[in-house]
Amino acid sequence: MSDYLGNQYCMQPTFLSAEWRNLIMANYEIAPAELAAFIPQGTELDLWQGRCYISLVGFLFVNTKVLGLSIPFHRHFEEVNLRFYVRYKEEGAWKRGVVFIQEIVPKRAITAVANTLYGEKYITMPMRHRWEEADGKLEVRYEWKPNGHWNHLSVVADANPVAMEEGSEEQFIAEHYWGYTGLPGESTSEYQVEHPSWRINPVLSYQINCDAEQLYGPGFSRAMAGKPTSVFLAEGSGILVRRGRKLPV
Repeated sequence: MSDYLGNQYCMQPTFLSAEWRNLIMANYEIAPAELAAFIPQGTELDLWQGRCYISLVGFLFVNTKVLGLSIPFHRHFEEVNLRFYVRYKEEGAWKRGVVFIQEIVPKRAITAVANTLYGEKYITMPMRHRWEEADGKLEVRYEWKPNGHWNHLSVVADANPVAMEEGSEEQFIAEHYWGYTGLPGESTSEYQVEHPSWRINPVLSYQINCDAEQLYGPGFSRAMAGKPTSVFLAEGSGILVRRGRKLPV
């Protein structure tokens, strides 16, 4: 699954297990300078064909368990996040990962746990989703409500998933199996995410209504003002999130 699995890190126990389903990924090119302040210590930007990307991602958590336990009313929920891509070199091999600018969920307890244990940037707001399949087409829609106004990310896609093309932009975006977070004191935490390679549903049309200025700030808003370079729908799968560690200085 990942480019590198160090022996020590493979011993890390599972923190969270779940399914991530119907992931909409809307991808935008951004100037690397806009991300300079967000790059965790010890990592560097991971580029695809010389291009720097951010992605607006919406999906559903299903059958979520924390430390093997199901938490009532917290098993199924939406998430929408904005992320970019980095890599970290260890023992001569690159580990490709993501950094989150912001993650939106509808449950305050999830926000508290993720921010406390992983140093992430979760916020809580009302959310909802809709999935509908008819006539060989799949409609997937995620909505979130900052300051009383519904935003949305939606696609109409072919209902029949296909394998991602080797070396494609879709594969680059989807197959980052590590998470990196900048911590106080210029240190960095790392955690591993495990899942198989996903199939994708070819997107026929999409709609994006996101108040990027309010949620992420002017640098991201400028990058997201035009059309995305690509939008795709990943089928998803079961996933495991391993306990994190602090990277050596």
